[in-house]
Amino acid sequence: MLLSLSNEPRDYAWGSTSLLADLEGRESTGVAEAEVWFGDHAGDPADVAGGSTLDAVTGGTLPYLLKLLAAADPLSIQVHPTITQARDGWDKERDLAADDPARNYRDANHKPELIVALSDRFEALGGLRPVAGTLRLLDALGASSGVRALRSRLECGSDEDALRDAVGWLLSGDAQREVDEIIAALAGASSDEFDAELEAVRAIAGRYPGDPGVVVALLMNYLVLGRGEAIFLRAGLLHAYISGLGVEIMAASDNVLRGGLTPKHIDVPELLSVLDTTPAQVPVLAPAADAVTDYPIEVPDFALRRVVLEGTPLSMEVSGPAMVLSTGGEVSVTGADGVALAVPVGTAAFAIDETSVLLSGVGEAFIAQPGS
Repeated sequence: MLLSLSNEPRDYAWGSTSLLADLEGRESTGVAEAEVWFGDHAGDPADVAGGSTLDAVTGGTLPYLLKLLAAADPLSIQVHPTITQARDGWDKERDLAADDPARNYRDANHKPELIVALSDRFEALGGLRPVAGTLRLLDALGASSGVRALRSRLECGSDEDALRDAVGWLLSGDAQREVDEIIAALAGASSDEFDAELEAVRAIAGRYPGDPGVVVALLMNYLVLGRGEAIFLRAGLLHAYISGLGVEIMAASDNVLRGGLTPKHIDVPELLSVLDTTPAQVPVLAPAADAVTDYPIEVPDFALRRVVLEGTPLSMEVSGPAMVLSTGGEVSVTGADGVALAVPVGTAAFAIDETSVLLSGVGEAFIAQPGS
C-alpha cells in the first residue's frame, strides 16, 4: 500500500526564500523556508493525502525522520547525543515543560544524521580539525592577545583535552574580549592553506557579529559538497550547515545541544558532556557513477538510497516502512497492487508493507528505510 505524503515548510530564520520554491517549480512566498519534515515525529508529522497525518498511520514508531533542508544562512553550531545520553538527559529534564526554553532534550532518542547535497554547492562545518592545522590557521590572524590566548589553550595537553578546554572557554562568557579580537583579525587575514576556511568564517561573522560560535567555527573542518555528495554525522560530532539545499535523514529525534550562531538556549556544560573532541576530517561520500547510490553508513535507524531515473523503470527492494522522496523531474512509484502513484517534486510516497517498489519516469528520487 502506498500513501502520498507532504508537509508545510518550517520557517526557521536561517531558511531560504528561494531554494525549496525553485526545487518545486513554484513562486517564492518571500518567507524563509528551512525544512520540510517527512516523518511521524510529534514535532511535525507529515500530512497524508486524504486528511490524516503519518503518526496516525504508524503510531509514532517510524525510526527515522527524512527532511528537505534549505539553508541561506548558517544553522547553529550543534551536537547530538548518543542514545544513552539522550535517555539520561530526557530523564533529568522530566519536570520541565515541553516548551521550556531551558530544555535540552525533546525526546529520549539519539540523532545520527546523513545529508546529501541537492544544490551544486553545499557548505558545512563538520568535526574538529587536528590542533596542528588550527595553529597554522591562527598564524594568519596575527598576534593579538586574543589569538595568543586561544593558541596557548590549544597548545596544552592532548588534542582532545585542548579542544574541549578551548570550546568551553570560548562559550563560557568569560572570553568575549578575546573573541572580539580574534573576529577583528579575520578582516585582513589570508592563508594559502586556509583561504577558503577564512572566507567562510568571515561570512559567518558578518551574519553573527561578536558571537563566540564564530571562533568555534575556526576550530572546525570546512566542507563543500557537490550535488549527490554526502556526509554522515555521528553522535557527539560538532557540526553546522552553512548554505545550500539537501536531503537529510536522521534518527527520529529533535535533540540538539547548541554551541553558537543562535539566539536560542546554549547549555555549555551539557554541550561539553555530549561533545566528542576527537579531531578528524569528516569523509565525503561520493555518488555512484550509475543510477543507484547507497550511502555506506551503519546505523539501525535508517538507510538512504539515491536513484537517478532516465526513462527505464527500476525495481527497488525495500524493507520495513519506506519512503520515496521525489527531488527532480517526474517520478512515479508502483507497489504490489500494480497502481502507479505520481510523486510530485517535494513530496513523498510512503510504502507501508511493500517488499519492493517500481520507480518510473525521468528524474531523481531518494528511498529512505530502516537501516541494518
